[in-house]
Amino acid sequence: MSLQTALWALLAFQLKHYLCDFMLQSGYQVRTKGIYGHPGGFIHSGLHVLASIPALMILGADARAIAIVIAAEFAIHYHTDWTKSAIDQRTQWGFDDQRHWMVFGLDQLIHQLTYLGIVWVFAAGLL
Repeated sequence: MSLQTALWALLAFQLKHYLCDFMLQSGYQVRTKGIYGHPGGFIHSGLHVLASIPALMILGADARAIAIVIAAEFAIHYHTDWTKSAIDQRTQWGFDDQRHWMVFGLDQLIHQLTYLGIVWVFAAGLL
């Protein structure tokens, strides 16, 4: 895989993350992601994995590789968001509390590292 392909895929992942986390995420999804097994979290994570397909196509993924990656991404995204939301609900840290932003930042870092990991898997020829 070329560096250019990897960078285009990472750009596609960045754009889809912005769209799914900040433009398309509804209040319903935000309110219910911290309830394990609630459809709101499934909808949110489902949107993310569907929107990952263009980036995976840039990486040259076939149908089998797409299925494997989106299953893994769904599990990681769902559990990352559930954990962050559960922490938010339990602690009630507000926007003025640095701990809120530390947890939010860690959540976002995990998502970004997931995308980097996906690109690495393809660059290493593992899928």
